[in-house]
Amino acid sequence: MNSPKSSNAAKSVYFWIVMFKIYTKTGDKGGTSLIGGVRVPKNHIRIESYGTVDELNSFIGMIRDLAQNEDINTALREVQDRLFTIGSILATTPDKDVKMKLPDLHDADVTWLEQRIDEMNEVLPEMRAFILPGGNLASSTCHVARCVCRRAERICVDMQEHQEPVSPLVIQYLNRLSDYLFVLARYIGHINNAPETEWRARI
Repeated sequence: MNSPKSSNAAKSVYFWIVMFKIYTKTGDKGGTSLIGGVRVPKNHIRIESYGTVDELNSFIGMIRDLAQNEDINTALREVQDRLFTIGSILATTPDKDVKMKLPDLHDADVTWLEQRIDEMNEVLPEMRAFILPGGNLASSTCHVARCVCRRAERICVDMQEHQEPVSPLVIQYLNRLSDYLFVLARYIGHINNAPETEWRARI
């Protein structure tokens, strides 16, 4: 359950987004604004980072629709909320005083993912080899989301390497989320009696 404080922060971001028309024409020449007002080109690494997180969020929405499982749906809604938080963090101009209240990420969010991973692993068979993606459409979509998540993580690490500030907690969350999505892919296959195909190296 979100606290009133976090809900108010989310509302602040929401109002910042919707107070503008869907088409503003301000980006027609390839530029856009970060939260805080700084203009950057649309291929800026910061735009690439939160654009990739948005792509990830969309795939997670597909998993929710495909899995058709109430518990999974509830958990993934929580993940999607955290990804919107991460998107707002990445979309904010670094080292600039932003007047609006933004949602934030907590160590407990990473712990929550770890707990869900442990719960799913309790019912999964031991993994003795690499698993090929497939077996169930929802499971396969989890693997796609996992790959997008890894890409988002790599972009954030690249930002750090190029002195573009990014919270270490964002990178930690994305790292753990990719693990969660891998285990979720196996779990969805397991509860749907979908076969797991182990990868065997050709010799």
